[in-house]
Amino acid sequence: MHLSRGFVAFSAAILIAVATPASGAEVGDTQLKAAAGNRTDWLTYGRDYGQQRFSPLAQINAGTVKKLVPKWIYQTGTAATFQTSPLVADGVMYLTTPFSHVVALDARTGRELWRYEHKRSSQKTCCGPANRGAAIGYGKVFVATVDARLVALDQRTGEPVWDIALANSREDVTEDKNVLAADDPLNARNITGSTGAGAVIAPLVYDGKVIVGITGVGYGLHLDSPRAGAPLGAVVGVAGRYGQPGFLAAFDAASGQQVWKFETTQKGWEGSFRADTPDGIPLNRDIAAEKANASKHEDAWRHGGGSIWHTPAVDTATGLLYFGVGNPSPQAEDSTRPGDNLYTVALVALDSKTGKLVWNFQQVPHDRWGYDVASPPTLFEATVDGKKVPAVGQASKLGWYYVHDRRSGALLFKSDAFVPQSNLFARPTQQGVRITPGPAGGSNWSPASLDAQRGVVYVAGMHIPMIYRTAELPPQGDEPAVPYFIIEPAEEKNWGTLTAIDLSRNGRIAWQTQTDEPLVGGVLATAGNLVFTGEGNGDFSAFDAGSGARLWSFNCGAGVNAPPMTYEVDGQQYIAVAAGGSQIWGFRQGGAVIVFGLPNEDASEIRNAE
Repeated sequence: MHLSRGFVAFSAAILIAVATPASGAEVGDTQLKAAAGNRTDWLTYGRDYGQQRFSPLAQINAGTVKKLVPKWIYQTGTAATFQTSPLVADGVMYLTTPFSHVVALDARTGRELWRYEHKRSSQKTCCGPANRGAAIGYGKVFVATVDARLVALDQRTGEPVWDIALANSREDVTEDKNVLAADDPLNARNITGSTGAGAVIAPLVYDGKVIVGITGVGYGLHLDSPRAGAPLGAVVGVAGRYGQPGFLAAFDAASGQQVWKFETTQKGWEGSFRADTPDGIPLNRDIAAEKANASKHEDAWRHGGGSIWHTPAVDTATGLLYFGVGNPSPQAEDSTRPGDNLYTVALVALDSKTGKLVWNFQQVPHDRWGYDVASPPTLFEATVDGKKVPAVGQASKLGWYYVHDRRSGALLFKSDAFVPQSNLFARPTQQGVRITPGPAGGSNWSPASLDAQRGVVYVAGMHIPMIYRTAELPPQGDEPAVPYFIIEPAEEKNWGTLTAIDLSRNGRIAWQTQTDEPLVGGVLATAGNLVFTGEGNGDFSAFDAGSGARLWSFNCGAGVNAPPMTYEVDGQQYIAVAAGGSQIWGFRQGGAVIVFGLPNEDASEIRNAE
């Protein structure tokens, strides 16, 4: 289904709006803590502090979804990687655009109320233009920016209240193709991104604080693809002192003053030199060589990486925060970072008042493959041996959904694999070894959605096999040869999986639907017996929550690689999603937020019936 010319013209007309003060009511701790029970609004990135991304709205359901139509479109004016997750409070939608601009819209019509244009302090961005959303609270809208700043805006006007630097953007340190041999065909590729700190996540507002982390600290030479429409071409790992520690930090929401900071790599990060993962899978490490090398690299943690790719979840009963950490630096090449490299590629729990570590579960000690803990964790109650256990679940790049006791971090169980797995933790070879999942995942940064009543979590997966191989820069004079490591996509078809994982049966797969494109962007489940997700080919689809059957689809014209959300205004339910694609995965870029609903007469009929 495509938009008519008349509808496009109507949408364009909507955007010619005079900015007026927004009418959204101030959101405080009471509303944020009660967000799970708020039927109409979507107040936080994951809808509630437990990040379940499940809505009780059911006007749009398995019986009515075929009538779903576009109600309005907002064009950001920027065609670039678009990953925002809109918020709605009191009839006003707040969203971020590529390059960290922020917009407030009338959630009924899409009419622009105000717009904040972010002026970057650096034109270099570590991780592209993407921004995953804003946060609201205490009369402000908060955005973490591509140039590593945290900005507080007045919720009614969009005017800046305060603006602080999160980290140095490190313009002087960038990827360098000089590490490649002169005859290496990768020399013909362009560099994607630039080393240095940025921020991509939606901040978390909790207990008077704004909590946010940085990205771009896990050094790797990222090169584009030689083919249009193909995913990232290659990651090159080079030994050395690159990057800086990542961190999660809390700031006072009123003043912007830092309250605490937890660095994701710290002195002592060598850990216990594990030979296997905590769940018993051999890591193929040369631990003797690592220990022999350790004295040469005692300060490797100072350049250790560990980006934060998603918004934390928070248990309001205990005040514990849960979040995942990215890969260590340098990526792929491990000789200059002996040890387990704590706390990279780990699920971490902190005390939200102090930022002190409570526990961590390192999915991949001494990671050399790029298996960041990138998808947001979700809080729920698990049943284990007939007893209710407070749990935290996380959809991993490895292809398993991990479920932990959220009090201690103990692994309760992990799911069946939701993507194919082959040669996990294989060492690179000169000829190249095929690994899957590779650094794409599994599940990438895409948030999952959990239906607590069904006891099912819905996970977006990617099948992008990779080749891991070695190469070297030849000797030059008295200088010896310098090895480097390459991870690049295999020459085979990629695809995606939408998987329903039954948490009441220790992670057995209830159903799985294969999609044409790898799924990156996120999932929304609703009480209408529906699961929504999008694909890079522009298809935005609704699936039956019980069977996985595709019930409805709309082509948005650009990749749908952002998390859908839903809200209700004046008794009518809407579904919203950003359609702007993703450069790194080769999906067509655009700049639209499209909002869907039932035809007015159908929505009125349902309201009357209720």
